Amino acid sequence: MSDPSVNPGSPAISVILPASNEAALIGACLRSLCASTFEGTVQVIVVANGCRDDTAACARACAPEFAARRWTLEVIERATGGKLGALGAGDAAARGAVRVYLDADVTVSHDLLAQLGAALKEPGPRYASGRVRITARGAVSRAYARFWARVPFMTQGVPGCGVFAVNAEGRARWGDWPAIISDDTFVRLCFAPRERIGVSAPYDWPIAEGFANLVRVRRRQDAGVAEIEQRYPDLLCNDDKPGFAVADKLRLALRDPLGFAVYTSVALAVRLRPASGEWSRGR
Repeated sequence: MSDPSVNPGSPAISVILPASNEAALIGACLRSLCASTFEGTVQVIVVANGCRDDTAACARACAPEFAARRWTLEVIERATGGKLGALGAGDAAARGAVRVYLDADVTVSHDLLAQLGAALKEPGPRYASGRVRITARGAVSRAYARFWARVPFMTQGVPGCGVFAVNAEGRARWGDWPAIISDDTFVRLCFAPRERIGVSAPYDWPIAEGFANLVRVRRRQDAGVAEIEQRYPDLLCNDDKPGFAVADKLRLALRDPLGFAVYTSVALAVRLRPASGEWSRGR
């Protein structure tokens, strides 16, 4: 991993954006990023990994917009897939002191990049993310999203779903990306709760569409958490996931019966069938 402190001409922020077969979405993601109010220099690295579509070409088409801001947009193409390999390739090319890891299906608000950069100027290792807005199109997924957005983990913590950022001292917390399911959970738990910063600027993060896909993705999420508990038990001291009391669940259920029904049905379906090894994207 490069050390931005040795090069005074380095960008203030490097955005690392792994993308696999995201031709339909990468343009909107990059345009939202380019519209940011952040006034410093930014290096954006799109890592097109194992793509069978024109993700790389769609990303390169956005380069003139970034050049007009004196920002750089670099596209790395990898023949093999795998998000962790893509993150590693992005880190190897990154020169910024602040690293922002962004999923290709996320659209950021205008102020998010600026607020992340400001938050990560604090001394010591720091992790930051924005206020996630869970989006969905279909009725089932919208109901699930409504309820999920109200659970304590989403409302009281800094979940970092789809986008999270670290400063240079924070990135030193781990070396190469481990071959794990849940990279976002791993990074979040590398930081104590007092080292995590939630900023107010929002971003849109889409979830899976349809009941079967929600179950498949939720099953993989649970498997990712279980894997970290098994392989990295020392990180569990940083887990501040709040409890979800029965009384609170009942209050939310009364406010949104359909959301509660869908959310609990997905959770029950996951428990009834163990996780498999197949990969599932988050939407």
